[in-house]
Amino acid sequence: MLPALLPSEPVLLPIQARYAGGAGPGAHEGEHAITANNRWSRALLTFRDLPAGAWCCFEARLAWSAEEEGGLAADFVLAGFDFLAGDGSSLDVEQVPGLSRTLLDPHSAWIAGPGCQPAGSELLRMAPVRVAFGVPPQARGLVLTLRSWRNTEGVTVAEPCLRPVTPLTPAPFRSRRLGPDPAPSRHSLVPGLGLVVRGQLHASRVKEHAARVSLVYRDRDGAEIPPPYPGTVSVPGSEEAPGLGASVNLPAQPQARRFTLDLAPPPGAHTLDLAFCTWEEAGEAGPAVALLGPPEVALEDGLRLESLCGDDLLDAPGFLARLSARLGRDPGAEAAWIPGPGEAGAAVLPLARARQLRGEGERPVALRPDGGLVLRLAGCPDWALPDRPDFDEDPFRAAPVRAVPWRLAYQALTWLLALAEVAPGRALGLAQAWSLANPWGQPADPLSLHPGALLARAEVWIGLLALPGAGAAAPVLTGEAVRHGFALAEMVGQNTFGRSLHQFQAAAALLAVARALPRLPLAGHWEALARESLRDGVPALLPEDGRFPESSLHRRLDLVTLGHALRDALGPAAPGPLVAARTEAALVDLAGLLDPAGRLPPFGEVFSGADEASWIARLRGTGGLVAQRPAAAGPATASTMLLPDTLSARHEAAGRGWSHFACTFAETSPQGHADCGSYVYAAGSTRWIVEAGGSEQVEAGASRHYLLSARAHNVVAVEGREPVAGYGLHRGSLALPGATAHAIETTVHGPGYRHLRVFVLPHDLSGLAVIDRVTALDGGGLTIRAFAHLAPETLVAVEGPRRVQARQAGRRLGLVPFAIAGRVAGLEAVIARGDRPGTMQGFVVGQPGTLAPACTLAYAVTSRGTACGGLLMAVDGPAEDSLARILARDELTRFLMQA
Repeated sequence: MLPALLPSEPVLLPIQARYAGGAGPGAHEGEHAITANNRWSRALLTFRDLPAGAWCCFEARLAWSAEEEGGLAADFVLAGFDFLAGDGSSLDVEQVPGLSRTLLDPHSAWIAGPGCQPAGSELLRMAPVRVAFGVPPQARGLVLTLRSWRNTEGVTVAEPCLRPVTPLTPAPFRSRRLGPDPAPSRHSLVPGLGLVVRGQLHASRVKEHAARVSLVYRDRDGAEIPPPYPGTVSVPGSEEAPGLGASVNLPAQPQARRFTLDLAPPPGAHTLDLAFCTWEEAGEAGPAVALLGPPEVALEDGLRLESLCGDDLLDAPGFLARLSARLGRDPGAEAAWIPGPGEAGAAVLPLARARQLRGEGERPVALRPDGGLVLRLAGCPDWALPDRPDFDEDPFRAAPVRAVPWRLAYQALTWLLALAEVAPGRALGLAQAWSLANPWGQPADPLSLHPGALLARAEVWIGLLALPGAGAAAPVLTGEAVRHGFALAEMVGQNTFGRSLHQFQAAAALLAVARALPRLPLAGHWEALARESLRDGVPALLPEDGRFPESSLHRRLDLVTLGHALRDALGPAAPGPLVAARTEAALVDLAGLLDPAGRLPPFGEVFSGADEASWIARLRGTGGLVAQRPAAAGPATASTMLLPDTLSARHEAAGRGWSHFACTFAETSPQGHADCGSYVYAAGSTRWIVEAGGSEQVEAGASRHYLLSARAHNVVAVEGREPVAGYGLHRGSLALPGATAHAIETTVHGPGYRHLRVFVLPHDLSGLAVIDRVTALDGGGLTIRAFAHLAPETLVAVEGPRRVQARQAGRRLGLVPFAIAGRVAGLEAVIARGDRPGTMQGFVVGQPGTLAPACTLAYAVTSRGTACGGLLMAVDGPAEDSLARILARDELTRFLMQA
């Protein structure tokens, strides 16, 4: 059961407003005018007394001028969030639900332009703004910055306020509460170099000696090097009490205090054990102290990538020479770092292995009879590679939905590994040509620095170094591998991508580079960084309770695949066993979610054309379909699987084919899909209710905005209000004669509304009823509108105001909207509406990167106080009659209205 809603009062109003870059007060009280001055024009609103540890919603009204030309921008205005501790110091929280990490502000959310706003807003030139987010438990205040971004004219934000929604559950914030007992982590050092550790400490009250960090340096054999160490204090012990060893004091003045440890290892130090703890002994009272997020670890500034490259456009061998000189080596010493083919070939390439397991079997490069090369990348048409490519090619620039994924695949250079199998000399030549065309700091194509390209490319250099004929090209390949290793180490050490697939991939690629260059002085340091990142990140990415931070089942499968590919590289040493255990547990759940045709429910981001059943079979080392579940209790009962954020059921019967249902109630965010509560349904081996899709190849523009919106998902929305970030919880089930009802409560409608969605599933899945109950806490009138997307190949006939017939290949499905509290307020079939992004509807993802017209049913229920109604669907008359009788039962009504 979800916790009770927080009181809707008091609404939090800003206690202070400041302006910069041309922004200023509006014409009326409570208005703030922001001029068109990208990044600089901004209004800063300060709020106090936030409900710590709760969901909160920022609400305002956005108005624009008739001359505005940036209306189609999804990033029209930027809302930045800087959370404050009790004394006003800024909190550097690693991740906040509902928001994204950004550079200008600690956390942000985009506000879409006028063309992306709901119908009717274009006439008023005004639209409501709502951004829901989780409040960190340490936060007591907030500075909310509204920045000009893509707007070409001034905009006005009126009546901004914060409204509490519901307590956070489960707790999503990752902080480490410190106690008197240190828990050390081991860091490998580069001989002769210092280490820089940065982080933020938070204490419940200001204190000069809030915490300390203890240090133990060890030599190559693991023996402790006795203190004193530079920059530390040592507390000697006695017979009665042991000493504290070498420590550095960490004050909490102010409460949220950023710290930087510039550590200078003593001579002979090979590793460092670092442990954060409090000064108090066990049982001694003190303020609550925590580390906010994992500390950042880096080498001293002289060994940062930017410092090494400077303003010079170094080629790869030149970079190696610069590094050797910076490390104090003799000229030419870098030649000893170049690995032999055997050393490079012994390194496991986790990202390449993950691509194989994923089933990307199509050869991306083909040799023509005349010796030319043809590339087949990202599902795009064949393209002939020039004899002398400049590596800034963009053959599909006229179609951005193809151009971006193609350029990422091209710049990743993974196709060189395929080419090396048939023409190694040609592959080595092209690798050297890419290196010459892309000196660090001046890439031929800026997209080559995107993590989608850079991380995969880091492994390519290792794979090419393993070729027997790589000798002449080895200095270039090694230089690129080392240069990419520096970039990866900074991403991993600074936790650049937080809890995400990219961070997992960066750590995996860094581990591969470190293993392939055993004589590089930084190899041990890089491997330790990678292992520590995996040890810290895997529990968050693949949690034991099954409530993943990633809502997409396909991305979860990608995480599991990479974890599987890492097992051989990590071995029995930590975190190898942890990665193996979490990967296997998550894989079992994903295998159970496959439908009988071998597909995962397509919620969130989806990889077009993937064969998930074969993919999972490869991971489990089995053949055929792997959607195995425990045997059903009886031949007429559907097999049901309930996970913390997913519900699925399936049924197979001779002569009737298979049936399947799945829904998601995973946490959503403003930059993700508004699909909390969405569902898919198939019966008679025919897919009826589908998702509009989430192809990653649709990167931007109106199509992307539509695919993320509620209109592209089988959800319900309060009229005039887009859902906000939130989550759902399974409230319970009710056994009925011949069916089971499942209740899911969500928070995605923000303050002022309570939403319950109930699915009634007959045991044979011959039909389905989806029921929504929305309560307006102010008791006013409301209209709810729900959507159901039918498969593109479905023929739809509207037979009247309350009935639709859908047909596919001789099979039929009847759909009937109904009301329980209130009245049905309309039924609409929408196909290919595309007049403006804010009203776009009636499309599903077809071929990769394209939208195909399809019928979307939109039905509405209106009432005062509480509106309750839904959609009944059944494959034939008897199934419909049976389901109608179930819906009329008193116990179901009580379950709906009293849950």
